[in-house]
Amino acid sequence: MRLTRAALTVASTALAPALLLTGPAFAAGPAAASTAVSAAPESDGTGTAVNDMSDDDVRVALARLLADPASGRRVIAEVNELLDNGTPDEMRQWLETGYPLAQAEDDQAALFRILGDPDSGKRVTAEINELLDNGTPDEMRQWLETGYPLAQAEDDQVALFRILGDPDSGKRVTAEINELLDNGTPQEIREWLETGYRLAQAEDDRVAIVRILARPGISDALRAAVQEAIEGTPEEMRYFLEYGQYEVDA
Repeated sequence: MRLTRAALTVASTALAPALLLTGPAFAAGPAAASTAVSAAPESDGTGTAVNDMSDDDVRVALARLLADPASGRRVIAEVNELLDNGTPDEMRQWLETGYPLAQAEDDQAALFRILGDPDSGKRVTAEINELLDNGTPDEMRQWLETGYPLAQAEDDQVALFRILGDPDSGKRVTAEINELLDNGTPQEIREWLETGYRLAQAEDDRVAIVRILARPGISDALRAAVQEAIEGTPEEMRYFLEYGQYEVDA
């Protein structure tokens, strides 16, 4: 009896022997790219070759890919098509030959997504361009799994030094960067750049805005604008410091 897709997804977590198809995720930047596994499966967890697997085990292998949040668009589309209309032999053939092709296309799409991210740094950008020019599918897959976190970590550290060297960086930003440079992991640095920096900058900006109230001869209009800015979002406070305060009395 043909299993439904929902049943396969549930079965994939319990039925054994099953293929070990999930691969390691890589540390992502602001726009994380999809990754799946490093190569097409050749056997299940007990050493059974794909051609020798039962029909149910082959379907479970596909269900694992379908349930993997790291699987890319082409892999998902082809797995869905196989589960809807494919024979067990077609599924086996796809696992051996079609899967590497679909994975390679999804990996290339992932590289283009990272390349188009304005937050991607110099090393990430340089390594992706080299892969797109000269890399093999295996090299692209390896970079997404292991090279990307290393390149991202280097670019993130450069970003911290850049912020640290900015004369406008305040006390909290400076203190948190120094702590990260001394003790932070690559994951902690990435998280800080994505969320912590905004919060630290907002606190420093609020202090800077309050200091405006101590200026001699401050106008009533600027005083009112400062009071309003203090209640604003981090982005509104940043804008006020960079532009808004100079527009009040202009």
